[in-house]
Amino acid sequence: MNALTRELHLFFNALTFFTRIPAPAWVKFGADELNHASRYFPLVGLIVGLVAAALYAIFALLFPTTIAVLLSTGCILLLTGGFHEDGLADLCDGFGGGWTPQQTLDIMKDSRLGSYGALGLIVVLGLKFASLISVSDILIALIAGHTLSRFVAVSLIHTDRYVQLDQLSKVRPLASNTSRAELLIAAIPALACLLMLPVYSAVAVIAALLLIRLYLCRLFRHRLGGYTGDCLGATQQLAEVAVYLVLCLPLGLL
Repeated sequence: MNALTRELHLFFNALTFFTRIPAPAWVKFGADELNHASRYFPLVGLIVGLVAAALYAIFALLFPTTIAVLLSTGCILLLTGGFHEDGLADLCDGFGGGWTPQQTLDIMKDSRLGSYGALGLIVVLGLKFASLISVSDILIALIAGHTLSRFVAVSLIHTDRYVQLDQLSKVRPLASNTSRAELLIAAIPALACLLMLPVYSAVAVIAALLLIRLYLCRLFRHRLGGYTGDCLGATQQLAEVAVYLVLCLPLGLL
């Protein structure tokens, strides 16, 4: 297998894991491929963001902004299967109802939705909607939010320890650390998105994402000793919201 074919296998592993977009029949799937596919997670986010932006642009021709945003969001939930939203809900349930690390992990593995998870989803989805209809450029916000948030999640794989060492985890194949070279590859789509933003907005977004990452790292290490797949999903969701919130700030505050 040559280098280009290898990279295509890794890309399609990432794409099919995080979306419902099918891969060609010749793609090889496996734990090792998915482990190294983390370098393409932000690129998958870029694709999802572009689809979200395109759908919004189409819906905006027919409906008011609020409806267009809701329709675009709904379509993206179908495209991704609500994968990251599920992680957010599980984390809210686990951290809200668990007292010990093991109890928290047990709750997070439960497929049932609890009150903490429902409340977390309502707040985060509500913030997404409210902030998106307030930004000056929804298309850019969608592309940047989906891409940058996935890079923040990948960065946790690089620096922190995976703690849920059993086969019940939804993302067990992603447990190993991302190498520095893979992290640099993952950073390319993120940097491209930052270049689309005005300098002051880009700086504010970077600052917000660094603060979110710092807080979540400390929280995950304190409560669990590291991250789980649900932690990565929640990180993506919270980072995405952070991007939208920063971009809807009045210019005088940036």
